[in-house]
Amino acid sequence: MIKLLVVEDHHLVRVGLRGILDDAPGIDVVGEAENGEQALAMTRSLKPDVILMDISLPGMSGFEISDRILRQDPEVRIIVLTAYTQPPYPARLLDMGVSGFLTKACEAEELVRAIRTVHVGGRHIGKDVAQQLAMALLPGAPRSPFQSLTPREMEVALMLADGRRVNDIASLMNVSPKTIATHKYRIYDKVGVDSEVALLREAIRHDLIEAGT
Repeated sequence: MIKLLVVEDHHLVRVGLRGILDDAPGIDVVGEAENGEQALAMTRSLKPDVILMDISLPGMSGFEISDRILRQDPEVRIIVLTAYTQPPYPARLLDMGVSGFLTKACEAEELVRAIRTVHVGGRHIGKDVAQQLAMALLPGAPRSPFQSLTPREMEVALMLADGRRVNDIASLMNVSPKTIATHKYRIYDKVGVDSEVALLREAIRHDLIEAGT
């Protein structure tokens, strides 16, 4: 039996997922989390085999949650299920160690297949996401400046754009403020900005976060 944890902040989406997964033989939804803190706590207590996770959650970003969960339990498999498919997201999250990436437009059968695939050590990338990754590699393809960031820089960039202070980010990531400050100025240089306000503006312009979040 595959022990599955669902991490999704929208109740109706969780109900829909539960309806699909309760009918799937061999999959047991052992818990549902609404935010990153709950996801971390439930990962520790429930020991899921697979985590199905949105990356647009209140509080911690999907990058931060994925990084902390995978450091906490390197054996757990994470499948990202999201509406956010802009180029930096799939590549950076896959680099970070997630096992699957699907859009919320995927078919129920593909979702179940992805869960079973990652549970046995494989990877599953939705067709639309795979096509987008391939298109981004073509000569002349438009590039987001965020595509040049490493997974760790991307994680820090999203927290900076969210208004978090360097000291707070350092505490969350278990590193020194000096390390985060170094990441910050590398991010500024790569994205071509000189302030957190400008970084936020670019993140919104490239659809990495929604205006007003």
